[in-house]
Amino acid sequence: MLLTKRTLLAGAGAVTATSAIAQASGGQARVALETMLGTITLELASDKAPITAGNFMRYVLTRRLDGAYFYRAMRNAGAPDTGLIQGGVQGNPLKVLPPIAHESTLTTGLSHKDGVISLARYAPGTGTCEFFICIGDQPYLDANPNAPGDNQGFAAFGHVTDGMDVARKILAAPVSPTAGDGAMKGQMLDPVVTITSARVAT
Repeated sequence: MLLTKRTLLAGAGAVTATSAIAQASGGQARVALETMLGTITLELASDKAPITAGNFMRYVLTRRLDGAYFYRAMRNAGAPDTGLIQGGVQGNPLKVLPPIAHESTLTTGLSHKDGVISLARYAPGTGTCEFFICIGDQPYLDANPNAPGDNQGFAAFGHVTDGMDVARKILAAPVSPTAGDGAMKGQMLDPVVTITSARVAT
């Protein structure tokens, strides 16, 4: 997929946003997601995944994540206390920004371990705001050049520093048995867990 000028400019703006915050805080940028079930604090890997971390920070700084929500809980078969929780604005045209370039885990050196936050996507280069947090290690989400088809994985860009108990509560929250399309059927939270605010953490 060829990257458009719009995508490249979005990536450049994302890098600038996260670099400025990281410099101001004296290290890696940190974000606090306030939810109905508690606070999840993230540390963004702005040094290893500057485009993806910066993109997330742009959503935070422009308050586009205020009122967003966690809407999916994917529980691993045979180990329902592990999996992932997914959140974002679900394509709200008033909040979504242009897609960004894909940052492969082969390039960043990051991996989808317990507590890692990553960017959801369709094809590489289509990621915008939807994100997920791993509960338990999920190495199959990393890029794998030996796998068939789309083997570029997802773009990990940080990790939870505090609030994994909240993430686990969201994973265990009730889901609709019928909502969701395809593989997501039976994974949609009912009710959703609202993100009341997302702010730079001091």
